[in-house]
Amino acid sequence: MNTTTKRILFWTPRILGILFAAFISLFALDVFSEGLGFWRTLLALLIHLIPVYVIVLVLALAWRWEWIGAVFFLLIALFHIIWGWGRFHWGAFLGIDGPLVLLSLLFLINWIFRRQIRDKPVNHK
Repeated sequence: MNTTTKRILFWTPRILGILFAAFISLFALDVFSEGLGFWRTLLALLIHLIPVYVIVLVLALAWRWEWIGAVFFLLIALFHIIWGWGRFHWGAFLGIDGPLVLLSLLFLINWIFRRQIRDKPVNHK
């Protein structure tokens, strides 16, 4: 496995995880249109960001232990599908759970090939 492939395999799930957390955090912005006072808006914002906290926590753990990302991103997707079944249009499941399943698969690939990805090239002189 060449260096470029190793870097792509290592960084792709991590960068996509950060982007996904940023995407999910956009849904919390609706609290500012509620017309609540400062403290109630702040509390509502913190509550609406709970899914982002979960994603960031799993991503932080998966950064080192890829199997955690493989397992928990899939579990989060399954939880969202079960919890939201009948509540949302199928596009919502595709937009939320699709990236979670992709992250799970990418971290699974990272975990399977972790030795090859993390091996440092030997400098021969």
